[in-house]
Amino acid sequence: MTGSHATSHRAAESPKKGRGSGIALLVICSCQLMVVLDITIVNIALPHIQTSLGFSTENLSWVINAYTLTFGGLLLLGGRLGDILGRRRVFMFGVALFVFASLLGGLSQESWQLLAARSLQGVGGAIASPTALSLITTTFREGPARNRAFGVFAAVSAGGSAIGLLAGGVLVEWLDWRWIFFVNVPIGLLIVLATPRFIRESERHPGHFDVVGALTSTLGMVCLVYGFIRASQDGWSDVLTLGAFAAAVVLLGLFIAIESRSRQPITPLWMFRDRNRAGTYGMMLSLAAAMFGMFFFLTLFVQNILGFSPLKAGLAFLPVSVIIAIGAGIASQLLPKWGPKPFMVTGAVLAAVGLGWLTRTDVDSTYLGSLLGPILVFGLGMGLQFVSLTLMAVSGVAPKDAGAASGILNTTQQVGGSLGLSILVTVFGTASRNEATDQVPKFLADATPAQLAEFRRTGELPGSWGDQVLASGVSTAFVVAAVFAVVAALIALIVIQVRPSDVERLRGDGAVPGAGERTESGEGAGVPGRPGERPGPEH
Repeated sequence: MTGSHATSHRAAESPKKGRGSGIALLVICSCQLMVVLDITIVNIALPHIQTSLGFSTENLSWVINAYTLTFGGLLLLGGRLGDILGRRRVFMFGVALFVFASLLGGLSQESWQLLAARSLQGVGGAIASPTALSLITTTFREGPARNRAFGVFAAVSAGGSAIGLLAGGVLVEWLDWRWIFFVNVPIGLLIVLATPRFIRESERHPGHFDVVGALTSTLGMVCLVYGFIRASQDGWSDVLTLGAFAAAVVLLGLFIAIESRSRQPITPLWMFRDRNRAGTYGMMLSLAAAMFGMFFFLTLFVQNILGFSPLKAGLAFLPVSVIIAIGAGIASQLLPKWGPKPFMVTGAVLAAVGLGWLTRTDVDSTYLGSLLGPILVFGLGMGLQFVSLTLMAVSGVAPKDAGAASGILNTTQQVGGSLGLSILVTVFGTASRNEATDQVPKFLADATPAQLAEFRRTGELPGSWGDQVLASGVSTAFVVAAVFAVVAALIALIVIQVRPSDVERLRGDGAVPGAGERTESGEGAGVPGRPGERPGPEH
């Protein structure tokens, strides 16, 4: 790359400034919120969906899994599409596809129609979400402005799960379950209309689509996620479970081999050579597993044991969204002074403390006395570190590779959440079965004839006996969730290394547009820990 070409390239990629940048951030974050909260907004509505469309209990889980599998599996391809075709163009297409799928989901009359719509929603989300994060890197200059933008984006991403539970409760209780899908239509259309006005198009980087790499990575991750989900339902010795894991190993092995030889890979493997970025991906994987599990099991607990209505259950999680936003705001303001590592370590430790506190949950627990404290501690920890994780993942990446970097970050979040939740569900099931073995003799000794008849019909323990089984499973699952958070804390403490030059970049000292692009000497300009590292193929 010649010096003149490098200069023109940086000018083309220079983040825009002006009064429209605030609205641009609103548009980008609105899309991210819509995509992220759709993972949890459906949880509250599941009983109503089951009754309306005739799902069996086993198949009902696919209302969640159909979205998560396609979303997590296609995120890398979504990031690459934005790099090659233009991020604004791809962003608009992803949002439009998500809106169309949401409309189909709300109109579904059969179970297969809803599952098809949920899968299509996942495709739209996988295209829009990584592109949204990439647009921040090209809209805001590296330094304080980008730190604040990432702070808002991280708060929206982290708080989307809790907001989804609240929104689901409101829509289901006041309107109908179909409105959890219909509500996306006007929001998505406004995003599509506002995008050309307030967000400029990024420079396109002509190249070839790594189709084989995209297929092997997507199918490999789908098989891996499906293997854990299948194991939670049918056991680790199930033939399809073992087959899914075997296929995942083969496909992901092929993916790594293909990417190491490709001139234009969908996932530049050099990104993992930077210990900070690789550590960030590992932390996100662990923390997402813990976060998905917390929301899932507490939703079960507050509705089935505490007897909360859908709306009250959603309101119970509202403090989590507030404290996550506060934590993200604190981190974005203090990052330039202290650097990201203190927030990554402290945040992971707080998350582990909150989850460890939740292991004390039992049938006598109350919301104010037993649940609110630990979920606030957990939420503060997540808010403190999500900004740092986002910045570390994309810091110093050349603009042409920003889509791939953000795609990997989003993929680790979604796949980590899916895999972690499946592991926790398996732990929950084992603990519940063990507790049920202890509770059945007590039930048979004290049950009324009506209760015995109900038990013979459903096979489930009623009343306080059933509550004891559920509480035991939930508290045991939180033990493993806390272990996930501890792993993240150890990664932050041991793997992450932040130098004074990295802190200077966060302050904006000497930051230039396109920082991290390859210089004429071949070195990554301003990229921490990557002197002379190959930044990926030239276009």
